[in-house]
Amino acid sequence: MSTETTQSQRPPSFAQAALCFFVVILVIAFGMFALNIDLHGLMFLCLLWCGINARWLGYSYEDIQGLMGAAITRALPAIYIFILIGMVIASFMHSGTIAALMYYGLDWLSPGLFLPVGMLLCALMSLATGTSWGTVGTLGVVFIGIGGAMGIPLPVVAGMIICGATFGDKMSPVSDTTNLAAMSAETNLYQHIYAMVFTTAPTFLLALLIFTVLGAGYADSSFAVEEVTAIRQALVNTYQLSPFITLIPIITLAVLSIKRVPAEVTMSASIVTAVLIAVVYQGQSAVNVLNALWVNTPVDTGIDSLDDLMGRGGISSMSWTLFLALMALALGGILHGAGFLTVLLAGFISRVKRVSVLIAATICSGFVGNMAMGEAYISIILNCQLFRAKYQQQGLDKAILSRSVEEGSTLTTGLIPWTTAGAFYSATLGVPVLDYAPYAFFNYLNAVISIAMAAMGIGLLTRLRIPAQVGN
Repeated sequence: MSTETTQSQRPPSFAQAALCFFVVILVIAFGMFALNIDLHGLMFLCLLWCGINARWLGYSYEDIQGLMGAAITRALPAIYIFILIGMVIASFMHSGTIAALMYYGLDWLSPGLFLPVGMLLCALMSLATGTSWGTVGTLGVVFIGIGGAMGIPLPVVAGMIICGATFGDKMSPVSDTTNLAAMSAETNLYQHIYAMVFTTAPTFLLALLIFTVLGAGYADSSFAVEEVTAIRQALVNTYQLSPFITLIPIITLAVLSIKRVPAEVTMSASIVTAVLIAVVYQGQSAVNVLNALWVNTPVDTGIDSLDDLMGRGGISSMSWTLFLALMALALGGILHGAGFLTVLLAGFISRVKRVSVLIAATICSGFVGNMAMGEAYISIILNCQLFRAKYQQQGLDKAILSRSVEEGSTLTTGLIPWTTAGAFYSATLGVPVLDYAPYAFFNYLNAVISIAMAAMGIGLLTRLRIPAQVGN
């Protein structure tokens, strides 16, 4: 970027920033809901609009291209995981890992207990591994199959999966968003987690109670025992299902994640393990298994719904999601890099006086940031920067800032169709975001409980701290 170009750039006015962002939201909302236009085409229009606005501010084409490229570069780890998750799912299908989990899960899970138990299991796995994506891509796929066999509506099942998976992604000390929020707010990691317990624990218990009540409604449902028996028989006829062998790939994934091995290495190891099991133990063709890593195809079990489920995965299955994520990231790069979001929020922040309003504003800003930038990482960093001084003025612990940012950014990103998380969850589970969002109780009730507790002065940590010797 030349000196002359830099000097010619100017920040947007509040009116221009508001207009730019309003048109983006209007194009997406009207295009999706009124005209049923695919998100990719809408994102292209939004990119043109924001590019024109940035050009008006003095940014050259090269500058705008640089803003988009920088945002995509920052998200490369997530993009790598997109690709690897597609291969994880396909390889787990061929190794019999998903089939074994379904086979034994159908044997001991009942419809009445399925939702609360499933949420707990997803929460435990994501807490141990620190990844909601890995949990959704493994246990989530299994629970979609089991829930469908039990006659439970798939949006409800998907909502349950998202609740459990994002709980661990928010609370785990090995989660990237948890560490990023603590680092961006300049607080201790364990102080950050400690602060989140105050609002997250009651929300999680409330969501668990809701799913328990919902599950009880299916306890006496007339789901066909014969159908479940037929599914289990079809699985055992198609795969060898010894848990001591077929579960090795998912155990590999969990153990390496707990040991904090990089996600790319962990997933690659589980893929290689699953491919070897598929070829050596399941007796499948190495050519077919390796081709499935790109595009998987339905198997022949004799049950159509099961054939489609076991044929999911592969890199190509993530292409819709990946291309959408790239466009959303590029859009966020312009909105953030050219200062539209900063100008839009700075004036409002300066007028906030009450603590509860400040926390509500932080959470809403995280949601808006996700909508504008397409993923939580930039939103977390931006909102910590925007609100840090205001929290200091209010005498609040930095962990309250990091907690509020996570509640606005980490938890809401999966509720927006065009974010990386929302698109990934939808593609992996086969359920549209707007269908499962009403049942992702934990993700949106956490914000309500956090704001209500702030209004009552509970859990603000203005004086209470954990011992200083606890380190990152």
